[in-house]
Amino acid sequence: MTKHIKLQKDYTASCLYYQIKLPLDIEKNIPSDDPVRLLSTFVEGMKLSDLYNTYGKIKKDQVSPKQLLKIVIYAGMNRIYSSRNNEKSCRRDINFMYLLEGKPFPNHATIARFISLHLSQCSSNILAEVSNILYELGEISGRHIFIDGTKIESVSNRYTFVWKKAVTKNQSKLFAKITELIAECEEMYGLKLVYQDSISLHSLKRIRKKLYAIKESEGITFVHGIGRRKSAIQKSIESLETYIEKLKEYTHKLYTCGERNSYSKTDPDATFMRMKEDHMLNGQLKPAYNLQHGVDSEYIVWLTVGPQPTDTQFWIVLKYGFFTKKTIVSIDTAQLYRENREKGSCRFTIY
Repeated sequence: MTKHIKLQKDYTASCLYYQIKLPLDIEKNIPSDDPVRLLSTFVEGMKLSDLYNTYGKIKKDQVSPKQLLKIVIYAGMNRIYSSRNNEKSCRRDINFMYLLEGKPFPNHATIARFISLHLSQCSSNILAEVSNILYELGEISGRHIFIDGTKIESVSNRYTFVWKKAVTKNQSKLFAKITELIAECEEMYGLKLVYQDSISLHSLKRIRKKLYAIKESEGITFVHGIGRRKSAIQKSIESLETYIEKLKEYTHKLYTCGERNSYSKTDPDATFMRMKEDHMLNGQLKPAYNLQHGVDSEYIVWLTVGPQPTDTQFWIVLKYGFFTKKTIVSIDTAQLYRENREKGSCRFTIY
C-alpha cells in the first residue's frame, strides 16, 4: 500500500465552498482619504524620545512603541477603550492591520502594559509635541486659548470615603492612648522607654521588643479563652500590638491623602467633590476627577487632571513654547481669572 506524504498544508480544509485568497497588500483596500493614513503619517513625523526612554530593551520581532501608540490613538478615535476590544480589532480590522505593518498582533496584556507603564509616564510631553507640530503646520495660532473643564465621576463606590480630618483626629486620640500605655509600662516594669518626648513607629517596636524580653525572662505564658486570667504584661503587649497596627493604618491613609482632604478606598487617586448631578438633592460628595483642557482652533492643546474640588484652585501654566505673555487665555471663572492674572503668565479674559 502506497503512503502519500503531504508536504504542503491544505488551506482549504476549513472552507466549504471557496478557496482561501490572501491579499498581497492590505493598503490597497484602504481609501486614500481614510483618517488612519493621516494618523500614521502624523505619528511618523514625531520623535517620541520620551516614550522610547521608558523601555529598557525593545525586541525586533515585536510591535514597536510607535506602532502601539498609533493603535491606542486610533482605537480612541473609534471609541475603543478596552484592551481586549483593542486586541480584537487588531485581529479583525484592516485599518489596525495597516498600522501594525505586518507585525504580530499584540495581546490585551501588552496593550494594557503600554498604557499604564509607558504612555502614562510621557503623555503630557507627547501632547506638547503634538501641539508644537500643529503650531509649525499653522493649524493653531497660539494667540488665543479657551480653557474650560468638567468633573468626571470615578467608577469607585461613592461610600468608600476616607477623610483626612477624621484620620488626623483619630490619630491624635491614638497618640494619647499610647502615651498612657507607655507611662504605665515605665511605672510597672521600671523601663525608660521614650526619649526626648517623641513617639514614633520605630520606638514602639523597640518597646515591644523589650516587653517580649521581660516575658521570656520571667517565663510567662500567654493564655486565651474564657475563664483564664491574662497577666499584666500580656495585656500590655496585646494593647501595644493593636496600637502599632492602628498607627500604621493612619500613617498610610495620611500618606495617600497627601495635600488632599479625602480619597476613595477603591480608587485612591479619586477625590471626593461636589458634582452637578445630585440625585439625593443634599449636596452629596462623590469620588471624581477635575479635568481642565484648553482649546485653540478646535484642537485640544492643553490638558490636566487634578484632585482640586473647585476650579479656583487651578493655576494655569502653559508650558508650550508658542504660548507667550501675549497669548489671550479665556476662562469662565471670575475667581480663577483674578488669581491667575496676578501670576502674570498670560493675558486673561472671561467669557
